[in-house]
This record gives sequence, structure tokens and C-alpha cells, in this order.
Amino acid sequence: MKISANGISMNYTFDGPANGPVVTMSHSLATDLGMWDPTVPALTGRFRVLRYETRGHGKTEAPRGPYTLDQLADDALALLRALGIQRTHWVGLSMGGMIGQALALKAPEVLTSLSLCDTSSRIPADAKPQWEDRIRTAEAKGMEPLVEPTLGRWFTAPFRDKKKDVVDKVATMIRTTPVAGYVGCCQAISALNLTDRLSGIKLPTVVIVGEDDPGTPVAASRVIADNIKGSRLEIIPAAAHLSNMEQPEKFNKALSGFLATAG
Repeated sequence: MKISANGISMNYTFDGPANGPVVTMSHSLATDLGMWDPTVPALTGRFRVLRYETRGHGKTEAPRGPYTLDQLADDALALLRALGIQRTHWVGLSMGGMIGQALALKAPEVLTSLSLCDTSSRIPADAKPQWEDRIRTAEAKGMEPLVEPTLGRWFTAPFRDKKKDVVDKVATMIRTTPVAGYVGCCQAISALNLTDRLSGIKLPTVVIVGEDDPGTPVAASRVIADNIKGSRLEIIPAAAHLSNMEQPEKFNKALSGFLATAG
């Protein structure tokens, strides 16, 4: 479904009971709302699940950037308001977790809880050239050269060998991400620097991370958990970056267990 929010057309979908508490799910860079397919069935018995596609991704409009993290948080806030959602649990993975942190700092009153998955609160200076390289590659050659290196970071080697159907699905998401959207969001991510503000987040929070995530490693999740008072850290074994897709049962257990206690 489409709705206009913060000046762009945004794509979203609902699953679960119309009168249930809302869980909003925000996907990673270079994916779409289908990234959450393994997670949604674990939640729809109790929750109304809102999935949406970030600016520049899926069927949401992809204006030329650069984008900012603040702008992506404004998009999410505008979407919630346009849909008449007063409060929601937030579940964000990677870029979606970065948007969640920004939203929790900007408008905590709309959030019931925060689930920050395979994400980071700061991009270190020595990682910025990697983001610049990805931007240059996408602008010069399109998304295709980025597919295999990205899959290599997102899934462990054993999973890539055994679950070709899942890996192929994600490859298609990466390949079909609009270049303008990818570049705009890379620019937003590369400026991420929220660690020093995290102590201002007072929401019930869980930090979930794949044990083998190379891009947003366990150490980055520990930093988030250490800075948000009362938060819990859940480490998913035998999973890399897209831990909800690589180990859905373990991820869903960690997430559902947290949401059951988060109000």
C-alpha cells in the first residue's frame, strides 16, 4: 500500500490483528520489507505488524540524495502520523536500527520499546572510505558489482552454501535497489554518530546481534547496550548480519521474549 509522508510516496504493509499493539519493522540498506518475512509470523498472533520501505528502497519513492539519518527518522515519524499510529514498538535491523536510535532521540513519545538488531551507533573514521567506495561503485556501475561482496558480509559461508533460495532472494533485493536510494542512504549511514547521545534513551531496549556479523559486530552492539540503561544484549550464534534470516528461530525467540515484557 502507498501513502504520502514527509513529501514522498511510501510503501507499507500490515499483518496481524487490526486491534493489536503495533510493531513497526524497519529493514537494512539495500533490502525491502520482504527481509522481515521470516520474522512476521512469530509476531502476528499478538501484534499488528507494520512493515515499510525506507526512502529510496523497494516501492518507496527514491529521490536523489544525499539523505540524512534525521530525514529518515522524519520519514518514519510522518508515516506513523499519516497512518494514525500513536505508539509503536520499533524493530530495526542495521540501517533500520540506526533510524530507530534517531527516532528514539527525536520523538520518544511515539515508541513503546526499541529493538536494535545488527546495528551500530557510530561509523568510525577509518570505515568512511568503505562507504565512499560503495557510493562510487553504485554511481559508476550500478548495483550489480555490490551484490556478491554484500552477500559475503551478510551471511556466513555455510549458510550461503546451504540456503541458496534465501541468499538468492536477498541478492535480488540488493540488485533491484534504486541507485539513488542506495547512494542517499549510504551518505546518511556514513555520518552516523549517536553513541554519545544514547544515554538519553529511556525506552525498554533489546540489542540483538549475530555472533559472526562483520559489519556491525558484537562489539558495536555492546557499546549500544552499555549506553542505554537497562537494555539487554542477545547474541545469536551462527549468524552474520541478517541474523533474522540466517537464524530465524533463535532471532524470533529473542525478539518475542523481549516484546512480551516490553509493555
